Amino acid sequence: MGMRPLFHPKVEDITVEGILHALSDPVRVAIYAGIVGQDCSHNCSTFLTVSDKTIPKSTLSQHFRALREAGLIRGERRGVEMHNTSRCPEVEQRFPGLLGAIVNAHTIQSKDEARAKRSGAKRPVRRPAKNT
Repeated sequence: MGMRPLFHPKVEDITVEGILHALSDPVRVAIYAGIVGQDCSHNCSTFLTVSDKTIPKSTLSQHFRALREAGLIRGERRGVEMHNTSRCPEVEQRFPGLLGAIVNAHTIQSKDEARAKRSGAKRPVRRPAKNT
């Protein structure tokens, strides 16, 4: 009994809504930015730690499945490991500039968050209302 083949949508079936939904999760967008950032295929376990949080393998599999079903990555079983590669070139042809803009925005946000963490800033200080 073999394993079921992985589902990968055809390029013409990839939707903006599907992409935005898949990348609306902070963990998934971090994983995706990591895959896009390095064009080689990625092994799922490389991502057991995303943004300093350890993620259970089962949760990670769900994240990769969401990315795959949205048409963002292609998963390939190699023995017991799953290798994931970006489908950027295909998606870029369908929606020029979309993924680059999302990944760029995520990078900017991540740098801002890292800077805020280093400076110890939690959230903007609220000034007490003046009594008049």
